[in-house]
Amino acid sequence: MSKLKDKVAVVTGGNSGIGFGIAEAFKNEGAVGTITGRNQLTLDSSVKELGKGFIGIKGDVTNLKDLERVFKETFDKFGKIDVLVVNAGGVVDGSPMAAITDVTEENYNQYMDLNLKSAYFTVQKALPYFNDGGSIILIGSSAAHRAAPGMTIYAAAKAAVISLAKGLSLDLLSRQIRVNTLSPGSIDTPVFDKFVPSEQVDQVKQVWINQIPIGRMGLPSDMGKAAVFLASDDSSFVVGTELLSDGGMTNISLMK
Repeated sequence: MSKLKDKVAVVTGGNSGIGFGIAEAFKNEGAVGTITGRNQLTLDSSVKELGKGFIGIKGDVTNLKDLERVFKETFDKFGKIDVLVVNAGGVVDGSPMAAITDVTEENYNQYMDLNLKSAYFTVQKALPYFNDGGSIILIGSSAAHRAAPGMTIYAAAKAAVISLAKGLSLDLLSRQIRVNTLSPGSIDTPVFDKFVPSEQVDQVKQVWINQIPIGRMGLPSDMGKAAVFLASDDSSFVVGTELLSDGGMTNISLMK
């Protein structure tokens, strides 16, 4: 288990959910590095679970000074950065997803700042510390390909992230830095608790399962394995593309 041996990785939002699943998979393949998050308690517990080799740095990816600090501190600790996973994003706390009739300019800006603007500037702020020939993985979403109630802004931001991987790959060709997008489908993480009442969580999850051809929700570990591929030399000829990891939900119809 050494596909990422001697690699230094930064995983934003690595303190829970998909981000932690990716960080854990990286650790299992020999990587060391940094996870970030806004919650110090979950950050500390995740670092403890990852064990020796990973540090946690508290920071908000929508704050450019925080981003600069994350990469400088990582570089100061490890001497280089080889892999970046731009994972932080998703639901904005206190700002539920909604239809266009209910969205304010503030709601719009919050979702775009967290899911698009932060992705762009996370990459930009990493570059002074990033190794030539490294791998950058943007986390997209199958939502970019399928309309769903209330998810218009989020989906549009993730569609733009998929496009970013192409443009950034072109920008970084001279440094041989590959940028790709990993787009999860419905993944079983604590995010459901943010927008679904606890007594309805199982019911809502079953609704999603019924739409997934493979017959189950994805796990953070599934995303971790896919991210290892994109981070490693196994994907050395993969650049500017999207790996859609959603159990077939986007491309296979279950219509009877």
